Amino acid sequence: MTTVNRLRPRRSCLAVPGSNPRFLEKAQGLPADQVFLDLEDACAPLAKPEARHTIVKFLNEGDWTGKTRVVRVNDWTTEWTYRDVVTVVEGAGPNLDCIMLPKVQNAQQVVALDLLLTQIEKTMGFEVGRIGIEAQIENAAGLNNVNEIAEASDRLETIIFGPADFMASINMKSLVVGEQPPGYPADAYHYILMKILMAARANDLQAIDGPYLQIRNVDGFREVAGRAAALGFDGKWVLHPGQVDAANEVFSPSQEDYDHAELILDAYEYYTSEAGGKKGSAMLGDEMIDEASRKMALVIAGKGRAAGMRRTSTFEIPEA
Repeated sequence: MTTVNRLRPRRSCLAVPGSNPRFLEKAQGLPADQVFLDLEDACAPLAKPEARHTIVKFLNEGDWTGKTRVVRVNDWTTEWTYRDVVTVVEGAGPNLDCIMLPKVQNAQQVVALDLLLTQIEKTMGFEVGRIGIEAQIENAAGLNNVNEIAEASDRLETIIFGPADFMASINMKSLVVGEQPPGYPADAYHYILMKILMAARANDLQAIDGPYLQIRNVDGFREVAGRAAALGFDGKWVLHPGQVDAANEVFSPSQEDYDHAELILDAYEYYTSEAGGKKGSAMLGDEMIDEASRKMALVIAGKGRAAGMRRTSTFEIPEA
């Protein structure tokens, strides 16, 4: 069984209504890391059947070069889910990277999607296990079970926070998705984000923050995205082309940090080698580096590489 790619860049995850050919065409030219073609909230019930076939057409005929291609199906409590998955995967499986499952409440729902994907792949002669799963946490039950959800399938690549439905499910006193509720002096989302992040990292998954609905308020988007990026999240949903560049910037390391991380990795590799004296720790300029430094540098370097960044400095072996 093929192993999924859990290291795909997902700084910006662009939502595109599956029923809107004009938007589907435009999305191909935007610099988003990931595009997900939506069959759930962005599609009216009467539009869903036709939208499935529209999505298949655009996945097969569109140019999605450099983008992670995802389809968000409807959740398992509806009558649409199985037909969403069957139509899209049978029709465009080789041109699809992941299925996003919304409103996940327990591990069994992820297992069910995994089993359905496996049956389709075997029936169609596709590579078994290549299509990943993204699980979206949107209510209290899903958050309570997020650890089990994160362990439910080898196909899982990321856990996503869905703030709008979540805010409604816990009766949060706010109508502005992604903003802090009035009357609460601290960060009302900190516990939710950290719980999702811990579940994701414990299972080597990515963690993605959900949308910010005030699409013209790019400064507000940056502030909310910066909160998630500071915690360690890998990216955020974008609902408008104007949010894409901001997301890519916020979830990328600075050039200085990226260069420094690569220097640490090179220096550590040298100093722990025979030629470098087999040292467990060493000095890089005025900084002591060791195995812990290497692990931290791997994270920053990995984000920079995924973002396509280029080094502007190189490690030089010190003269004897």
